[in-house]
Amino acid sequence: MCSDVKTPKTKKTLEPKIDNSFKLKEISPLTETQKEVFSKFDEGQNLIMMGTAGTGKTFCSAYLALKSLMERKNSVDHPSRVLFIRSVVSTLDVGFLPGTLKEKLAVYEAPYKGIFAELLQRGDAWEILKTKGIVDFQSTSYLRGTTITDTFIVVDEFQNMNLSELDTIISRVGKNSKLIFCGDLEQTDLTKSKFDVTGLPKFVSIIQKMPSFSVVEFGVEDIVRSGIVKEYIIAKRDLGIGCVLE
Repeated sequence: MCSDVKTPKTKKTLEPKIDNSFKLKEISPLTETQKEVFSKFDEGQNLIMMGTAGTGKTFCSAYLALKSLMERKNSVDHPSRVLFIRSVVSTLDVGFLPGTLKEKLAVYEAPYKGIFAELLQRGDAWEILKTKGIVDFQSTSYLRGTTITDTFIVVDEFQNMNLSELDTIISRVGKNSKLIFCGDLEQTDLTKSKFDVTGLPKFVSIIQKMPSFSVVEFGVEDIVRSGIVKEYIIAKRDLGIGCVLE
C-alpha cells in the first residue's frame, strides 16, 4: 500500500464526532424497497442500490450514514466519516471548467451540499463537516494508491463508471469501511464509442456472488421525488426510449 487517505487511529484516539449543534432530520422509508435498504444497512450489509431516477437512493445513503455516525458508540471500531465518490465522466468536461482542481470538483459536490442542508437542517452543514474531516468528496481519478479505512463509502452515479473504475474503488477499501453503490442504468453518460459500457453489468454479476453485499433494485413504483418524474419515466418506457446498458 502506498498511502492511506486517513491517519491511522490508535486505541486512545477517537475521530471527531458530529457535535450537538447538528440535528438530524428523522427519515422513515417511504416505499417497501426503501424499507429493504434500511433493513439491510442495519444488518451491516454493503449495498448496491440501482434503478429508476427519483427513488431516493443517494438521499437514503446519506441519511443512513449520517445517522450511524451520530449514533455511534464511544468506540474506534466504527466508521468515523462519509466519503462520496463519483466519476468525472465528464473527465472530458472537467478539463474545461475554470479554476483549480478543487474548484472543478466542487461542481460535483453540489448535490451533496443540498442533501446535507436538508438532513441536518442548516445550509453550511456540508462545509463544516468537510472542514472537520467528517465528510468528503473524491473523484475516481485520484483513488489509486490509497486505502480508505473507517469510512462509509457512497459511490454515486456508478452507471457512469467503467469496470476499471469500479474495480479500483472496491480494491481501495480498507478495514472498518462500508460500501454503498447508487446508480440508474438508464441515466448513463457513457457512450459505446468511447467507453466499455458493459462494465457495470459485469461488476454487478461479481457483487452478487459476494455474501457481504445485498443488491436492491428500485422500480417506477418507488419514485418519490415528484409525480411529474414518475409520469415522465413511465411515458419514456412506454415509448421504448432510454439508454439501458447492454
